[in-house]
Amino acid sequence: MSNKQTILDRELFTQALRHMGEEDLLYLNRMVVERLNLLAQAKSTVELAQFAEGDRVHFTPSDGRVRHGVVLRLNKKTASVRTDEGQSWKISPGLLIKAAAR
Repeated sequence: MSNKQTILDRELFTQALRHMGEEDLLYLNRMVVERLNLLAQAKSTVELAQFAEGDRVHFTPSDGRVRHGVVLRLNKKTASVRTDEGQSWKISPGLLIKAAAR
């Protein structure tokens, strides 16, 4: 689809929104939330596919300290990681970095 077509579609959509009642807007909201959840799940699945159980990884939590560990399990949205210090973490795959092979 061309950029010009996309802009036109957005303008028509915006005009249609202005004429929708509450019931239609609530329905549209549910549809948008479902679509966003589906896209997020697909993205997470693609990110998780880059890892396997037993992979060495590292990540940086909010405290700024880099943690190193091993992927124990791949969950629906996260990877379960056991750090070298023995801590268990559930980490979003977007935050994990595979360690270089030795």
